[in-house]
Amino acid sequence: MTNQISRNLEQAQDSLLSPTGLTCADLAATLDKIMSRAVDFADVYLETSRQESWSLEGGIVRSGSFSRDQGFGLRAVREDETAFAYSQQITRERLHEAVQSVHAIARQGDSQRAAITVGTPTPHASRYNGTDPIASLETSAKIGLLEHIDRRARALDPGVTEVGASLHASHATMLVMRHDGRLATDIRPMLRISVFVVVQRGPLRETASGGLGGRYTFSAVSLDSIDALLRKVVNEALIKLDARAAPSGEMPVVIGPGWPGMLLHEAVGHGFEGDFNRQGSSIYSGRIGEQVAARGVTIVDNGTLPDHCGSLNVDDEGQPSQETMLIEDGILRGYMQDDLNARLTGTISTGNGRRQSYAHLPMPRMTNTYMRAGTHNPQEIIASVKSGLYLENLGAGQVDIVSGRFTFQSALAYRIENGRLTAPVKGAILTGNGPQTMQKVSLIGTDLALDPGIATCGKAGQSVPVCVGQPTLKIDSLLVGGTA
Repeated sequence: MTNQISRNLEQAQDSLLSPTGLTCADLAATLDKIMSRAVDFADVYLETSRQESWSLEGGIVRSGSFSRDQGFGLRAVREDETAFAYSQQITRERLHEAVQSVHAIARQGDSQRAAITVGTPTPHASRYNGTDPIASLETSAKIGLLEHIDRRARALDPGVTEVGASLHASHATMLVMRHDGRLATDIRPMLRISVFVVVQRGPLRETASGGLGGRYTFSAVSLDSIDALLRKVVNEALIKLDARAAPSGEMPVVIGPGWPGMLLHEAVGHGFEGDFNRQGSSIYSGRIGEQVAARGVTIVDNGTLPDHCGSLNVDDEGQPSQETMLIEDGILRGYMQDDLNARLTGTISTGNGRRQSYAHLPMPRMTNTYMRAGTHNPQEIIASVKSGLYLENLGAGQVDIVSGRFTFQSALAYRIENGRLTAPVKGAILTGNGPQTMQKVSLIGTDLALDPGIATCGKAGQSVPVCVGQPTLKIDSLLVGGTA
């Protein structure tokens, strides 16, 4: 056991078990009672979390909030049936009540089975420092940072009429024990800074937003990085004041690096999650080994990137995080699995079992999902297009997992004319089919970038932090809806 893992276990026990006199042996005894029935899998997940938020609007810090939550979730699984109970009180009494509740799915089992013994914590590499970001900066300094954002944004251009900014920091400690005695803990920090501006020129008004974040403290955020973010957001809003109506029709589309990878996340990423594939509802179901994208397209889910929002030391089922190959050179290689779906399909967990909190069931979810870099210079990719669209920043969108159909709005786009970026355009709506679009990728840039730490993924009513990314891509033909 490494020193860090040992410290994490000690901290988890101190914050989750010791206050009510519980031990890991009590958790093992709880799981023993579950496994005395005919169930295939059981685990107990405990968590305590603290969150703090501050927001500024109109040059004034309008709100500040602090919350604390804790509790446990107890799960029993038989075949594909799951019983789940949770409570905000981590006590023997509540654990006993949860046992009685989850027994509902299980018939009498083998009372002679060996008792569960507590194992040593699951070994894993450390992807981030567990220091609490809430405590890493005084309240006055947090307010000062928001005020700096307001002043700096307004100073960048006289057209800036409104500025909004928010800070959100959280710190969570989790401990999970499984029916085989395996034990895992993790200490998870998160910091996010968001900004929003409105610019005006005469009767014209435009907006833009952005942010940054990661599993780190305020010490990792410099004023230079804040200023760079503000320049980017203000410039985007000012450019949109001069934007023309977007063209419409089938055309080549070049998609820029970084945040536009959210299109990849939504249009194809969810289709690689194990539950959709086990149920046969994904367009990628049963297609391992088939070519599902153009040659050169390689997509991975990688939860091991240091300090990124989607990274995990261990997932919420105690599995160490890993890099999972989804598509390799256009060939479908694998799916993202949690324990339940891996067991039912005869595969292994890929460390993608995630939940929003102790009050939610885990399911297969993405972590940091991105397309790897290619071999083409980004300027070469733009130069290859005689007439088309360049998408620099992505707006809202939606996708149908079953059909693969997607619709996304552009936040900032440009016309490409004779191999050059020309006029900015607004109102562009991209529509297509995810798998078909991946077949139309013809050029992949060398400029892989990940989003700055603002992505959140929703699924089945649960939200978790993720990271998206890609290099510059050329899609030979995509339907663009516009107003021109």
